Amino acid sequence: MEHTMKILVVDDYATMRRIVRNLLTQIGYSDIEEAGDGVTALAKLRESKFGLVISDWNMEPMTGLQLLKEIRADNKLNGTPFIMVTAESKTENVVAAKEAGVNNYIVKPFNADTLKQKIQSVIGG
Repeated sequence: MEHTMKILVVDDYATMRRIVRNLLTQIGYSDIEEAGDGVTALAKLRESKFGLVISDWNMEPMTGLQLLKEIRADNKLNGTPFIMVTAESKTENVVAAKEAGVNNYIVKPFNADTLKQKIQSVIGG
């Protein structure tokens, strides 16, 4: 199934961006852009429309949580679906992300099926 939605993968670790990109390709997404940090991600989001952001939590200088808050505070971007990816499964992190308006949460490591389920729960289909 070909999905035409444009997805932004945000992670300061190039290997992780490549892994997420490969998983997205496996489940049928081809319009994928990457950003190495939250600042770059925000610039890309302001330049072009994305159907989904998949962002790591732990990044410098702007964390995934800060990026999420920036997106939710921006009138043009605040409706953009956002999935947070993290190695942390601490309850307080999940709560903080939910309070900030995250649409879903994936704990590393994860596979294509998990990613597909999380995306479907966020955007339907």
